[in-house]
Amino acid sequence: MAQRTVPILKKLFSDTPPHLRSCLRSITYMPRPGRGGSIPVNPITGEGIPRLVTLIPGDGIGPLVTGAVEQVFEAMRAPVTFEKFEVHGDMNTIPDDVMASIKKNRVCLKGGLITPVGGGVNSLNLLLRKELDLYVSLVSCFNLPGLPSRHENVDIVVIRENTEGEYSGLEHEVVPGVVESLKVITKFCSERIAQYAFEYAHLNNRKTVTAVHKANIMKLADGLFLESCREIAKRYPNIKYNEIIVDNCCMQLVSKPEQFDVMVTPNLYGNLVANTAAGIAGGTGVMPGGNVGTEYAIFEQGASAGNVGKPKIVEKKRANPVALFLSSAMMLRHLQLPDYADRLENAVKRVIFEGKYRTKDLGGSSTTQEVADAVISALE
Repeated sequence: MAQRTVPILKKLFSDTPPHLRSCLRSITYMPRPGRGGSIPVNPITGEGIPRLVTLIPGDGIGPLVTGAVEQVFEAMRAPVTFEKFEVHGDMNTIPDDVMASIKKNRVCLKGGLITPVGGGVNSLNLLLRKELDLYVSLVSCFNLPGLPSRHENVDIVVIRENTEGEYSGLEHEVVPGVVESLKVITKFCSERIAQYAFEYAHLNNRKTVTAVHKANIMKLADGLFLESCREIAKRYPNIKYNEIIVDNCCMQLVSKPEQFDVMVTPNLYGNLVANTAAGIAGGTGVMPGGNVGTEYAIFEQGASAGNVGKPKIVEKKRANPVALFLSSAMMLRHLQLPDYADRLENAVKRVIFEGKYRTKDLGGSSTTQEVADAVISALE
């Protein structure tokens, strides 16, 4: 089970400038892969155990931002070795050697994979989640000091069920012109995502968990999800439990997002809520995320990478690497390397606060490489 790692920040960053002290917190914490087993010795002491991580650069901007992560890891001498594989969204399936690598290493860092719209090609992102049973999608949406946003005091964690709901992929044409698509909700999956959300809140000193639903219309499906959340909530009397209908949730997010803390959602709603919260807090280019299950974890940009396939960004090499930097810090903490995670997070925050090196989506004109170089300089 997960352990808290935040207190080490005070010791490591006692000389941190005042403008950054308020944000010296862990972005998030996800359980490390597998159950049990020994914990690696802290590598900063020189006695660490290097970890193999599968790397999928992906499509479009993916190679740019994953390449930036590789440079930063090398600069701070993180005890991580990448096994790199070429995977693209238009493939029919994930190659066997890639799946074997992820199952061996248990951890993967991934750039965006383009999902074809329509047609017969399935989403490889969904295939990975189902094949590896990555039942948790976690996106952390928060204000970064120095980065203008529509609202202040935003610090929302969206925990989304990742394997069923409208993403079950069960649809067929009943008769020409009539398509039936099935939404599948199970008690088992609803309970385990609720359990994760409350356990996350407990371990990270969060005060409230809000379940997002549409049980007023989908009384059986979303009703089962709510019933499961209520049962789990009883086990955590010190955490406040709320419920909100998804359409009202979206309205509340854009008007008063600071009221939300941890949000637990079925699959489709979580996708919408996470992207809305990300846009409010500073943009999808700076929000980290990860997908985890009992055995495996994949870390990638938290909210939808809508610019993955934009050729102009790729051509000018101006993709924003911040989200993947912060997702990589989540991965380092997942690997029980919190010291490296803290160094990376605080270097990124320092660069964002100073404002000299930002990509176009953040109001600047820097290239991916310039942002990466600035983060490397901030590490020293």
